[in-house]
Amino acid sequence: MVLLALGTSPFLQSSAQEKQQKTEMKEQNEPDAILLQEWKGPYGGVPAFDKVELDKLQPAMEKAMELHLLEIDQIANNKEAPTFENTIVAMEKAGKPLDRVFTYYGIWSSNVSSPEFREIQTVLAPKISEYSSKISQNKPLYERIKTIYNRSQQNPLEDDQQRVVQLIYENFAMEGAGLDPEAKKRYAEINMELSRLYTKFSSNVLADEEGYVVYLGKDQLDGLPESFVKASAKAANDRGEEGKYAITNTRSSMDPFLTYSDERELREKVWRNYYSRGDNKDEFDNNKIISEILKLRDERVALMGYENYAQWRLQNRMAKNPENAMELMEAVWPAALARVDQEVKDMQELANTEGKDITIKPWDYRYYAEKVRKEKYDLDSDEVKQYLQLGNLTQALFFTAGELFNYKFEPVPAGSVPVFHEDVKVWEVTDKTTGANIGLWYLDPYARQGKRSGAWATTYRSHTTFEGKENVLGSNNSNFVKPAPGEPALISWDDATTFFHEFGHALHFFSSKVKYPTLNGGVRDYTEFQSQLLERWLSTDEVINRFLLHHETGEPIPAELVDKIKKASTFNQGFSTTEFLASALMDMKYHTTDPELINPETFEKETLDKLNMPDEIVMRHRSPHFSHVFSGEGYATGYYGYLWADVLTSDAAEAFEEAPGGFYDNEVAARLVKFLFAPRNSMDPAEAYRQFRGRDATIDALMRDRGFPVPDKM
Repeated sequence: MVLLALGTSPFLQSSAQEKQQKTEMKEQNEPDAILLQEWKGPYGGVPAFDKVELDKLQPAMEKAMELHLLEIDQIANNKEAPTFENTIVAMEKAGKPLDRVFTYYGIWSSNVSSPEFREIQTVLAPKISEYSSKISQNKPLYERIKTIYNRSQQNPLEDDQQRVVQLIYENFAMEGAGLDPEAKKRYAEINMELSRLYTKFSSNVLADEEGYVVYLGKDQLDGLPESFVKASAKAANDRGEEGKYAITNTRSSMDPFLTYSDERELREKVWRNYYSRGDNKDEFDNNKIISEILKLRDERVALMGYENYAQWRLQNRMAKNPENAMELMEAVWPAALARVDQEVKDMQELANTEGKDITIKPWDYRYYAEKVRKEKYDLDSDEVKQYLQLGNLTQALFFTAGELFNYKFEPVPAGSVPVFHEDVKVWEVTDKTTGANIGLWYLDPYARQGKRSGAWATTYRSHTTFEGKENVLGSNNSNFVKPAPGEPALISWDDATTFFHEFGHALHFFSSKVKYPTLNGGVRDYTEFQSQLLERWLSTDEVINRFLLHHETGEPIPAELVDKIKKASTFNQGFSTTEFLASALMDMKYHTTDPELINPETFEKETLDKLNMPDEIVMRHRSPHFSHVFSGEGYATGYYGYLWADVLTSDAAEAFEEAPGGFYDNEVAARLVKFLFAPRNSMDPAEAYRQFRGRDATIDALMRDRGFPVPDKM
C-alpha cells in the first residue's frame, strides 16, 4: 500500500499547522483520541494497548486518513518549486497519527481478531483502498515527485536521498500515477474491489481454522507425545470440552499430530480439515474469490501496458522478471522430485516390512518419514524436542544477538509496558557497550482463537534519524501450542528454526541505520534472506551446548544426539523443498496465465500434474488458503522469494564457515551487520551482497545444503 512508502510524521505549512493544532486539541476529548494520540510513557513512548477500545477503531481510522490527506494536499499544492525538502521530506514526515492507528489495526487483525473486528475490517477495507488511491493518483503530487526524480538523474543527491527519491517515484509510477483520468478511475475502483476480496479471503481462512476441530478420546492418543497430549487437553478444555483432546486446524497442531499419531483414519481426517481450508464448497469457500482476484489484477496491470501481473510486480525485485524466477525454481525442481521418489520408496518399504497393506498417502508422509528418520539415523524427533524449551531458546536468540550485534535483552518490569494479551512478554534492547536504548522487543508466542496462523515479525515503530532518533518497537509472533499449566513449552526442531527465522526479521528492524522512513522497507525476494540466514545459528555448537538443555534434568543435549541431528540435516529435503516449490510455482503460474483460462477448482491440480507433482505431497499452501498470495499483495508472485533468498543464505553461510572464527567470526559478523542488516533498503540489495561477499551468490551452495547434485550451470 502506498502508505508504507509515504513516511511517518506530520508536516504542514504554517497556516495548516495552526489548523492541525486546533484539531488535535479538540480531539483530546473525543472518544477515539487515544488511538490517534502520540504514544506516551517510557522507552520513547509505547502503544496504549491497555486503553484502546475496538468500537473506537473505525472513527479513528477515518479521522487519521482524513488528516493525512490534508497533509498530502498541502504538499501537492505548495506554490513553491518542488524540492527534496518541501516534497520528499514533507511526505516522509506526514501521517504519524495514521501510523499509530494502523499499529492497533494490525494487532486486531493478526493477533486478537474477533467477529466484531471482522465486521469493522470489512467496512474499512474499501475506505483504506480509496484513501490510498487518493494519494497514489494525486497528479500534482506525482508531478512534483517526477520533477525531483528527473532532476536527480542529472544532478544526483546524497546517496540515501537519491534512494528515497527513486523508491517513491517508482512506487507512484507502478501504482498508476501517470495514467489518464479515466484509467486512474478504473484503477482505483479495482483496488477498492480487491481490498474487499482480500479481506473476505482472509476471513474465510480464519473461519475454517476456527470451525474445524477434531476431538479425541483417551483411546485415540496412541503414538502422541505426552507434552502434545497435555496441550491438546488444555485446548479442548479451553473450548468447553473437558475430558477430551483437541486437534485444532492450525499447522502447529496438525503437523505434530500427523507426525506421531498411530491412528491412520484420524490422520486423514486432520489432514483433510487442514488442507481443505477455504475449499469446502460452503459460505467460506475461496475459489470464486481467487478467480475474481486474478481477473482484477490482470485488468489493473493491463491499464499500464503490462502483459501479466508477474511482469508488473517483479520489475523492482532482485529477480527483475518472472523468467528469472522460474529459471531458479526449475533448476531445483527436478532434484527435489528425485529426492521425493527415494523418500517415498523408503517409507513404502518400511510400511511393507511392518505388514501394513497400505500405499503411502499425503497423511502418511510425516508419520513414515519420522519412522524412517529413526531407522536411518536413529533420530527420534520427540527425543530432540525434550531439549527444546521455548524459554531457553528465547535466551539463545538473545545470546546470538549479543554475539553478532552487541545487543543486550532485559525483561521490562511487569506492568510498565502495556500489552494486548497476557501471553505477550516484553524486553528492552540495549547496546552492550554503551547501554544506549535500541528499542523494545515484544513476543507473542502461543496459538489461540482469533490469532492468524503461522509466524511473523512486525514493527510498531521503526528506526529513523531525520527528525531525531526514533527507537524501534519490534515484535515476533508465533503459534506454538500453549503447554498445560506447570508444563514447559517444548517445540520441534522445525519450530525452533522458524523461531530463529522470525527473530532474524526483528534483528533486521533493530539494526537499521537509515535516516528516512521509506528506507526501512525492503525488496521482497531479499527481505527473507536475513531471517533465513539467522536460522543457521540454531545449530552452532555455542547455542547447542549452552541452551539445548533437557527440560527435566537440565543436562545438555548429548553429543551423540547432536551428531545425529547434523547427519540428518538433509533428511526429508525432498518433502520440504517440493511442498514449498509447488506453492511458489503455482503462484507464478497463476500470475502468468490468462485468468480467463483459469478455473481455480481445477487449475491447481492440472498445473501440478504437468509439473509431475508427486501424489504423496500437496503444496505447502493450497490455493484456497494461500493467504500469502490472495489475502493481500505482499507475496503475490513473490513466494519464490524464499528460495531466491535461500541462494543468498547458503552462500553467505559458507562465508562464515570459511572464516577462522566460524559463525562467530568478528570480521565477517561486522560485515554482515554493516552491509546486510543496517542498510535496510538504502542501497541496492545486489550491491549490498557484493559488498559483503566480494562477489555475487551462486546456486551451488544451496544445492549442497539440501544434498542435491550441483548443476553444471544455472
